[in-house]
Amino acid sequence: MNTLSRLFVAPTLATVLLLVCSPTNAARRVGVSPYDGTWSVAIYTLRGNCGSVRVAVRIVGGRMYSEDQSYQASGTVGANGVVRASVAGAGRSAAGSGRLSGNSGSGSWRSSGGECGTWSASRRAGYY
Repeated sequence: MNTLSRLFVAPTLATVLLLVCSPTNAARRVGVSPYDGTWSVAIYTLRGNCGSVRVAVRIVGGRMYSEDQSYQASGTVGANGVVRASVAGAGRSAAGSGRLSGNSGSGSWRSSGGECGTWSASRRAGYY
């Protein structure tokens, strides 16, 4: 299994806690962001042996949540579309930044092991 795939394999306690907290309730508490909804994120490796992977994240009130239990994603999306995110799983982590605009976005990432690359995102149809 390549390094990036292992990054997204092991569920964490934080992921389980995120799933228990209803995103619908979070949206009422935090407010609405123009980027709220489910996004498909493709992660590409430019340096290192991580390969490529596609993951889903949900944005609620400008906060990012994991869409499944195999990894933990968290971060924020500003009203101007600026993204700051982190992803963790299987004892590894990566941080990314970039920008969303309309229904797409892109940016870069760097892992705790020194690998790096780019990411691109597209909004999935429907809000939830």
